[in-house]
Amino acid sequence: KILCQKLPDDVAEFLSNTIVALPDDVKATLRTLSCFGASVSSSFVKTLERALGKTLLDGMDAAVAEGLLDKINDHYRFSHDRIQEAAYNLMNILDRCNYHFSYGMALAPLEDEEDDFIFTAVT
Repeated sequence: KILCQKLPDDVAEFLSNTIVALPDDVKATLRTLSCFGASVSSSFVKTLERALGKTLLDGMDAAVAEGLLDKINDHYRFSHDRIQEAAYNLMNILDRCNYHFSYGMALAPLEDEEDDFIFTAVT
């Protein structure tokens, strides 16, 4: 049965297909997180949720259940750098620029100890 399935030739394509098959809220969460590097703290996620006015933690927990994110203590991280890359590459270049800009603008007015994430968001 496994031999009969059509599988992608490379890991990146396989991971992209895996992410595309997820519910929209989980895809959106992974896309958002992919703009901030390999890992984020729960406190930053809460700050990001307030700044963006959307819920991320539910999607993150679903991604943990799927094995795409790991939750270690107070941090979430992509289970592998290729998962982050696949989530990031699902956005076209114009969308990436727009997301980085909007995340940076949303975080800029907040006084937070994690200012380095503002820099990450806009780069």
